Amino acid sequence: MKLKAILERLVPNIILERYRSRHDHENISKFKFDVDGSSDVKGDIQEKFGHNSELLEFFASNKEYVVHKWHHYIPLYDRYFSSFRGRKIRFLEIGVGQGGSLQMWRKYFGDEAIIFGIDINPKCEKFNGLAGQVRIGSQTDGLFLESVVKEMGGVDIVLDDGSHHMAHFPVTLKYLFPLLKYGGIYMIEDLHTAYWKRFGGGYRAMTNFFAFIMDLVDDMHHWYHAMGLKQAVISKDCSGIHIHDSIVVLDKNKVHEPVHSQNG
Repeated sequence: MKLKAILERLVPNIILERYRSRHDHENISKFKFDVDGSSDVKGDIQEKFGHNSELLEFFASNKEYVVHKWHHYIPLYDRYFSSFRGRKIRFLEIGVGQGGSLQMWRKYFGDEAIIFGIDINPKCEKFNGLAGQVRIGSQTDGLFLESVVKEMGGVDIVLDDGSHHMAHFPVTLKYLFPLLKYGGIYMIEDLHTAYWKRFGGGYRAMTNFFAFIMDLVDDMHHWYHAMGLKQAVISKDCSGIHIHDSIVVLDKNKVHEPVHSQNG
């Protein structure tokens, strides 16, 4: 076979392999734990994270509507949400999915909690009233979001598990963070998509949501530089930013000018 013919056969395969190697990481299937349905989900979380909680029990023993979560999320949920348990809190989840998540939150927060889920998929309306209220609309529609929060009587916790798209994260945050009560928590999950082009992200890309988070970090430290606030609608009341694998948590509290003292 002539060299030219060999190259014509090989080059497309080489290009294809390069493409695959660049984009294999954009597939969560390779991270799947329970491949054959017999793996010990509870044991895996206990062993890796030294974690035991009722939330873990609710997640690992679920046999009802499907709830899909990364294992390291469970200890983080419990860390940030446990102090809200037993109270008449207002919890809003963006992204209803297959309905199991709202069920898990109802068990975790109790009967007194006001739990709402929103989703753009009208099929999710079938979950309305089962474990919480479901409203159909877009997470980038400000009027819709405001109407849901008004119906809830306010909001204490927001969990963004919606589109996971870079164009949507900041829009939703800018609408909802000002509506969040002081002492509240705004959690955004599945931020591995910030590195995936098909979700509008990319490594060190300007559109990567972590670039937006860096604006908030700079804003938090505006006392010490002269560049001002870039995201004032959020930063003026954001007292803390916590970054974990694929999760960012924002604390909503009044922010005070820092002072220091020397005593003794």
